[in-house]
Amino acid sequence: DALKRLERNGLVTRTVLPTQPIGVEYAITPLGHSLREPFEALCSWAAANGDKVEAATLHYDNTGNRR
Repeated sequence: DALKRLERNGLVTRTVLPTQPIGVEYAITPLGHSLREPFEALCSWAAANGDKVEAATLHYDNTGNRR
């Protein structure tokens, strides 16, 4: 489960709420917040280069390089 991995890695905290039915709240930790800048950079790169990556993938697949 992705949320469990994020919690295990210290990126989110999980709090069980004393409600009926029982609720759960997740919050981003300071370590998780530290990923904002790298993720924004990655998203910007993907937006700027997505067409090039797709073209390279199609070229590779169309030239018989698949295993």
